[in-house]
Amino acid sequence: MPATHRSREKCKKSDDRGQTVLEYVGVVPMLIVIGLLVVQLGLAAFAVQQAGTASRAAARMASYDNPDRTCQQAGHDALSSSLSGRASFDCQRGSDEVTVTAKVPIPSLIPGLLDGFEAKRRATMPIDRIDR
Repeated sequence: MPATHRSREKCKKSDDRGQTVLEYVGVVPMLIVIGLLVVQLGLAAFAVQQAGTASRAAARMASYDNPDRTCQQAGHDALSSSLSGRASFDCQRGSDEVTVTAKVPIPSLIPGLLDGFEAKRRATMPIDRIDR
């Protein structure tokens, strides 16, 4: 009896050979994709945050009577250097307030995947009038 018991154990061990490798091959690509998606989501959140900051800075500068730079320059200065070159700002001055819309392209981990997607934020500031 002990001989048959050993042969069954031997057979079981040889059947399980390679199972771990197959599990890794199946799981690792999913983990990589999930990791890339998490990082991409972080990049999108960063672009949205930067667009909000830049629109407020541009609106603040445009609200002054005698600004030292344009609202576009102030917006670009407020952005991270990696996003500044491709951002655009639309400054609209009304009678009592200034509204600036900032559009910042969302960077992509995989080139060409998110082309055309952008973070858009709007800020409105009252015009700062100096009475003389």
